[in-house]
Amino acid sequence: MSNRYAVVLAAGKGTRMKSKLYKVLHPVLGKPMVHHVVDQLKSLQLSSITTVVGFGAEKVQDQLGNDSEFVVQEEQLGTGHAVQQAEKFLQDKQGTTIVVCGDTPLLTKETLQAVLDYHEEQQAKVTILTAHAENPTGYGRIIRDDHNQVEKIVEQKDATAEEQQVQEINTGTYCFDNQLLFEALKNVSNDNAQGEYYLPDVIQIAQKEGEKVVAYQTDDFHETIGVNDRVALSKAEQYMKERINEQHMRNGVSIIDPNQTYIGTDVNIAEDVTIHPGCVIQGNTTIEKDAEIGPNAEVNDCHIGEGTVLRHSVANSSYIGARVQVGPFAHIRPSANVGNDVKIGNFVEIKKSKIDDKSKVPHLSYIGDAEIGSGVNIGCGTITVNYDGKNKYLTKIEDDAFIGCNANLIAPVTVGKGALVAAGSTIHEDVPGDALSISRVKQLNKEGYAKKYK
Repeated sequence: MSNRYAVVLAAGKGTRMKSKLYKVLHPVLGKPMVHHVVDQLKSLQLSSITTVVGFGAEKVQDQLGNDSEFVVQEEQLGTGHAVQQAEKFLQDKQGTTIVVCGDTPLLTKETLQAVLDYHEEQQAKVTILTAHAENPTGYGRIIRDDHNQVEKIVEQKDATAEEQQVQEINTGTYCFDNQLLFEALKNVSNDNAQGEYYLPDVIQIAQKEGEKVVAYQTDDFHETIGVNDRVALSKAEQYMKERINEQHMRNGVSIIDPNQTYIGTDVNIAEDVTIHPGCVIQGNTTIEKDAEIGPNAEVNDCHIGEGTVLRHSVANSSYIGARVQVGPFAHIRPSANVGNDVKIGNFVEIKKSKIDDKSKVPHLSYIGDAEIGSGVNIGCGTITVNYDGKNKYLTKIEDDAFIGCNANLIAPVTVGKGALVAAGSTIHEDVPGDALSISRVKQLNKEGYAKKYK
């Protein structure tokens, strides 16, 4: 919807994380926290998203790219001061601005949409996203009057004993009338113990001016948690994992042990896929129906075809076709393109290679920088010798060729269609189609030598 804007607060260093990594870049299920937040906002089709950065600004900008505009908060002078940095993009705009913290990775697009809609339906100037907390210690409390209207937000340290019993808490996410927001920020004072300009002070300013302030309470407290240390980070990871796994299971995926399965937010899995324990599946991965992943498999940025089985193996940034058998203990490195009905067996490494349909690399082989046709059999211990210390070279093995065990194919080299390479050969010249190539040192037997040696 037009005339809706977002400001993401991502300028804090996060000293409680005790890390050299900028706080909002700490990952939850493989994706930085701030990227989770921006992804959810992007789905709302807002007019703009502005991210306020400070420490580690360049790294945050590199992470989010063109998904957001950026402003820098040079000094860390509070949340109100942070939002004020976005004034150059938003000061003349009419509409609604939602302010979200970059360390709240569990917020969903549904909740963000709901609070925006509620804000506009109520014709409010300020809407506070709240939640019910069983243990509200440490959170600001939402104090309502006798008519159930928001009276004020009281921080933990300032709350009376009675107010501390209130379980409706401030989540730190707000919707504002955009023009009121930036006008009110000019009047926010830093006359407090921290000497900072606090965004919630805008609420008091709006109320004094007789403007309408409301609260929208979400049903799920867990999705509103902010991550300030490693303990909270682990809890966010657990809640996100449970949410994602439940979604997949309700969509027809069998996850044998959800507690031991990690699936990223951008993974697409079709019906009747089975995920065994110990799997980590991340990035822009797609898994087609009837595939079987694991146990103990790691998949990142891959396409896994229908009916493919991948066990005890690692696959990265590659295309794997249908009915492929991978593993155990195989390594599919980036830029591999594996066709249908292929076998990639135990202790096989595939790197930047194309393998056509019905070919087999059963075990203990390295295939790098290669083009392998269809119906090819690669014998145990085969190596494409692709690197001379400076450059990488291509090995081509054409359809229906047969490579014997322990063959070294020294690239650049081509093995022609239907050719045979004898076991133990080192091939450094092209092999014509349908030829047999043998390259071995002549065998010499010295009778009785072993007995004499011993």
